[in-house]
Amino acid sequence: MKAKKTIQKAPAKRDSQSHNISDTESHRFPAVLSSRGLDPRQVRSAEALRRALLDLLAMKPFDQITIREICARAGVHNATFFRHHTDKEALLNHIAQEEIGHLVAFSLPEGHRLDGYRALCEYVEAHRSLWRSLLTGGAGGAMREELMRVSKALTTDFQAYRSWLPQELSIICSTTLIVETISWWLTQDESRYSVEQIAEILDELVQSAIMAPRSSGSDV
Repeated sequence: MKAKKTIQKAPAKRDSQSHNISDTESHRFPAVLSSRGLDPRQVRSAEALRRALLDLLAMKPFDQITIREICARAGVHNATFFRHHTDKEALLNHIAQEEIGHLVAFSLPEGHRLDGYRALCEYVEAHRSLWRSLLTGGAGGAMREELMRVSKALTTDFQAYRSWLPQELSIICSTTLIVETISWWLTQDESRYSVEQIAEILDELVQSAIMAPRSSGSDV
């Protein structure tokens, strides 16, 4: 009797396009649910739900959107929704964490300087319609909270610059300046301000408001 052949699975390949972020750096970013290993139908329905919520957010506030509406727009049954998410807040949180994770991965290695703001603006510009829906649509409040949460969690990365403010307050102020500037930019005509212009505005804002030394020259 012939012995059964054992099929050895090849080791999973790492994503070659990981935004040039090392494993050591990337483990600090918000966890993102992966679609790898899922049934193709699950992947399609998950993306349809994600897209449906973003489309609805462009039309009305998050608290006015129902799960029934999301499912109808996505073309899936309610039961399918609950196989992916416990409620609509969980779906929104997943989208927010995923996008903020990508944003942080692009901009954090460059730090609080012009190159970092340029990387941040380039990512937002490349996904402009998505970020417009998230920041200026019905999810704006949730996105601001998540961005602030991530910024506070990454406190060690804010120690690279010297601020006259207490560290936690400097993080709150710098994050607020960045988020509100990006939100304002997304409401403007796309051709009015370039990525470079907004990056320079952010650099000047944070430098002058957060990193400028106190007039007395003393530290807090």
